[in-house]
Amino acid sequence: MDLDALTEKLQRQLFVEVEASGRHVHLTKEQAIRLFGHDLTPSKELSQPGQFAAQERVTIKGPKGEKKNVAVLGPCRTLTQVEVSMTDARALGIDAPVRLSGDVKGTPGCTIVGPQGSIETQTGVIVAKRHIHMSEEDARLQNVKDGQVVRLKTMTARPVVFEDVVVRVHPGFRAAVHLDHDEANACGHQKGDLGMILR
Repeated sequence: MDLDALTEKLQRQLFVEVEASGRHVHLTKEQAIRLFGHDLTPSKELSQPGQFAAQERVTIKGPKGEKKNVAVLGPCRTLTQVEVSMTDARALGIDAPVRLSGDVKGTPGCTIVGPQGSIETQTGVIVAKRHIHMSEEDARLQNVKDGQVVRLKTMTARPVVFEDVVVRVHPGFRAAVHLDHDEANACGHQKGDLGMILR
């Protein structure tokens, strides 16, 4: 193994990149067509393979306020999901629970407005639980497993140890910690910052 490969392996064993995830919406194909008149248009690839930010944007409305120009992520899903920070949720007037992506049962809904129409969702608004995406190989290197709850120390301008971080393992994932903007701002996150999993 050459030096570069050894360095990369050691980094994968010790650290994981930290990413800040802003407010965004996941739509079904039928909802995208209703809001925009067509399916989602890929604009920028995201760090997780196969995922993209769409050209299209929406406004999300709650009882107390609204957030304009909200990102829509693709590809389309089978369930609607609106991911906001705690700060966003309070501004919208929505009592959004902290949940893992996909766990929307019993969550509140909101109004989503696009250029061609609007939809009223009955569920789907969550504050995303902090989590780490990992491939099976990265999980082996870090000695963690799918669903494991760990602590994470951020190697950032204002280092923080986050508790209750869920490891999510899938063959198609790329190793990355996802924090919402409240959490990222709290630790002084900058693009490219790393974190360390603590036992």
